[in-house]
Amino acid sequence: MVQLDVRSLPPRRKHPTIFELLAELKLGETLQITNDHDPRPLRYQLDAEHPDEFSWEYCESEPELWIVAITRVAGPLRVNVT
Repeated sequence: MVQLDVRSLPPRRKHPTIFELLAELKLGETLQITNDHDPRPLRYQLDAEHPDEFSWEYCESEPELWIVAITRVAGPLRVNVT
């Protein structure tokens, strides 16, 4: 499991850093994110850009501590252009 605490990252770097790590995950591998608020906007972006590739599980949901496990459940959708 890859762990990432995004609380110390500048806001503009959070999503790009997370998506870089998610791109490296192999099938069945998990990225665990720690944040100071509900990362729901990240989930919306993930679902829109990578539908059905990742599962999402809240491990902690406190007012100032949120931990989410994101697991790759499918490979990236390949578009065949001919």
